[in-house]
Amino acid sequence: MKADPILNKAIILYKKRNYEGALKILKDEEDRYYGSFKYYYLLGVISLYAGNFIEAKENFDSARKIKMNDPSTMLGHAVLYLKRMNTVQAVDYYLNVQEIDPKNKIAKKALEVIRKHSAGEALSEWITEKLPVLFPPVPRPAVNTKTIINGALILTAVLTLTIWLINVFSGTFKSSSGRPTSDFILTSQERSDPVQIEGYYRYVLTRNEALNYYDRALTLFTSYRDEAAKKELNRLLESNASDGLKNRSRLLLNNMAVPGFDTFRRSDNYSYSDIKSEPALYRNVHVIWRGMASNVEITDEYTRFDLLVGYDTRRSLEGIVSVVFYSPVSVSTERPLEVLGKIILTPSYSDFRLEGVAIHQSGRLEN
Repeated sequence: MKADPILNKAIILYKKRNYEGALKILKDEEDRYYGSFKYYYLLGVISLYAGNFIEAKENFDSARKIKMNDPSTMLGHAVLYLKRMNTVQAVDYYLNVQEIDPKNKIAKKALEVIRKHSAGEALSEWITEKLPVLFPPVPRPAVNTKTIINGALILTAVLTLTIWLINVFSGTFKSSSGRPTSDFILTSQERSDPVQIEGYYRYVLTRNEALNYYDRALTLFTSYRDEAAKKELNRLLESNASDGLKNRSRLLLNNMAVPGFDTFRRSDNYSYSDIKSEPALYRNVHVIWRGMASNVEITDEYTRFDLLVGYDTRRSLEGIVSVVFYSPVSVSTERPLEVLGKIILTPSYSDFRLEGVAIHQSGRLEN
């Protein structure tokens, strides 16, 4: 199984009982894992441990659309029915699990519990105290066995010494900007085989191009130019770059900071036309755009409006983008505003919206 640093990090946080942290990592990457069974299943199980049973059901539903007869997903649905004291539906699911996997220990234990505590009050008490023992299993962090085997074959005393020297002099210390880089230095194996030959990709890169894009992204990262670095890494993720190079790219992306108005580098601000012309390069990139708000909708849970980009001068309109803040935010349609937000692409990459981070609206923008 190929290692996935993002899913692995969520699993590690789960094992530390940091369920909210694990859920945040997974939810931040929702667009990246669109259609991934493992993603939806993992999000469903960790939601159970976090006590968010509604989100658990939604994600188990999504996982089951991909793998209809997966026993672990059925266990997730079963325990949700049991939580609601719907033993009829729960038993149906547990019996289906046993049909597919006769040795399944969770299904066996669940059926024994339901038989033993047939009285409603006794079962309710048991569920309140011990329900997590019937939660479906959380997968173990995956290991890229191909990398391990290749590494074992080429490992020699000379190479060991070389890698050690590289780590000491260029990796394990912090860069001059203060950011640590040791986790993102490519291994000799990753540098010697940075591209794949077969398959269909949005961008086809040569060996040198793939390495140059990654090295440039790492340089930008160490200079706190995260948004510019994301553009280089997104190209790699949409290209024929090797799995190893893509995993390093995802790990690097996962360690970038969310900017504020005070930390955002205006020199790395991309225009509406930049994103519109080639959306794939700007996934999850932060931008600051000026304009006017229209069609404002504010609730206790979110604020949604259309941003008329470039229309703050009332003379030209670059485009219209939907903006969503997941909290109530005060927005006036009478004054210009600046929005700091993250580019969220549609699954087909044909369109995008802004996930709001911060908003600035004052009379001074009219000048």
